[in-house]
Amino acid sequence: MQIKVLLNEDEIPRQWYNLAPDLPTPLPPPLGPDGKPITPDMLAPVFPMNLIEQEVSAERWIDIPEEILEILYRWRPTPLHRAVALEKYLGTPAKIYYKNESVSPPGSHKPNTAVAQVWYNKQFGIEKLTTETGAGQWGSALSFACALLGLECKVFMVRISFDQKPFRKIMMETWGGKCVPSPSNETETGRRILAEQPDTPGSLGIAISEAIEEAVSDPTGKTRYSLGSVLNHVMLHQTIIGLETKKQLEKIGEKKVDVIIGCAGGGSNFAGLAFPFVYDKIHGAEIDIIPVEPASCPTMTKAPYVYDFGDTAEMTPLMPMHSLGHAFIPPPIHAGGLRYHGIAPLVSGAINDGLISPRALHQLESYEAAVTFARTEGIIVAPETSHAVAAAIQEAKKAKEEGKEKVILFNLSGHGLMDLSGYAKYFDGELQDYALPDEVLKKFLKSIEGLPKP
Repeated sequence: MQIKVLLNEDEIPRQWYNLAPDLPTPLPPPLGPDGKPITPDMLAPVFPMNLIEQEVSAERWIDIPEEILEILYRWRPTPLHRAVALEKYLGTPAKIYYKNESVSPPGSHKPNTAVAQVWYNKQFGIEKLTTETGAGQWGSALSFACALLGLECKVFMVRISFDQKPFRKIMMETWGGKCVPSPSNETETGRRILAEQPDTPGSLGIAISEAIEEAVSDPTGKTRYSLGSVLNHVMLHQTIIGLETKKQLEKIGEKKVDVIIGCAGGGSNFAGLAFPFVYDKIHGAEIDIIPVEPASCPTMTKAPYVYDFGDTAEMTPLMPMHSLGHAFIPPPIHAGGLRYHGIAPLVSGAINDGLISPRALHQLESYEAAVTFARTEGIIVAPETSHAVAAAIQEAKKAKEEGKEKVILFNLSGHGLMDLSGYAKYFDGELQDYALPDEVLKKFLKSIEGLPKP
């Protein structure tokens, strides 16, 4: 039995896949403050034009520059594993596969787009990038990519994660990045929010506002902002995951996948694995494709499809997405990367077209699944990834009940070696489940009642 499926460097995909032209229902355009569709020039103070071109592209396939591939070769192609020990433990007739993105130097899928974004910014003459980070995986990945390509990097890290995960800051600093807790005293947005809520745990929306503010206020014009999820070009860069996986499944003789799973905060690791298979589903394949989110931040499973800002201070364009409201302050669960108020427009579009089926899980079930996975397969996964593991176990148990030999595939989006404090609290019984009450959701949705509707 082959447990690991490997590809050689010469088998790496040479193009990224763009789902946008294949969605049955075209996405509504992002809107400016006046309610009119934005133009590429309006994004120019925030992103370099070469990435803006990818953001609005209607091309199905986009070539990966050779210089980017040369950096990706340091850890790509990543292995596809069969979870034989987990299958045996569960007594399931299903075959469970996972794509192991934890083998990158920063330990997650995030460098797939970090390297690409830094390279395109450097080509455009940019010298410094600002960004936000939730659990710290994205901040670590961008600091890593900036170190390799010689750009300065500044990261605004959501305060609760900054306090919970001190080693993430050290990782960023080791790669030359500067990491500050958000909200901070270094931006007008941060100072205003601290004055109103000095004890706030922070949010990705606030951190995004701070990072954008710092980027656009640089008088030299040499700073741009970099986002680790949500936007079309980020989803694009991550599709190398699913494209590699297709080759690996073919190599091992698997002709059909029944279930595909990924955790989803902004949507990038899920999209990276799933979008190449969504293409197959659009063309008739029978696949259950499941993005999994925390019940405490139920963007896909409870929130309406609306136009909303991507950040708290309303500095981004209005994007069509399922959203809890840009003022949403999530509870301080340990899956910091899954605490975003919205979900990628492309993921939202796939939900609306019935191509994917979102699921919300509680953190205690997710941690239980992560411990089971660690004690069978050996890998300690990130709290975010634990949601995908839990859904995979649910599906494997379902296959056992039905007596069906299914093929289940999930994305192991990152390891949890920087997140052990969450495991410690789980073992000590200090973690609790939290389902977002409807009245709380209604309160935050009031802030977007006057915005345009998709």
